[in-house]
Amino acid sequence: MRLDKYLKVSRIIKRRTVAKEACEKGRVFINGKTAKPGTEVAIGDEIEIQFGDRSLRAEITQISEHVKKDEAKEMFRLIE
Repeated sequence: MRLDKYLKVSRIIKRRTVAKEACEKGRVFINGKTAKPGTEVAIGDEIEIQFGDRSLRAEITQISEHVKKDEAKEMFRLIE
């Protein structure tokens, strides 16, 4: 699954266009490397997103095309 779509489906970022912009500005990293919006993600990958002075790190635990809002939090595990 594409990174921008994963961020939207998992509800880490609410809109896909915002996720795409964050990737294009170099604020999203997968396994320590800068990621583009079309980068394919896999279970076990570590995502880091920089929001201003804050940083969010999560490990991908599940990939699914469609998820209910309640189940979206099961798609990743926060680190730290």
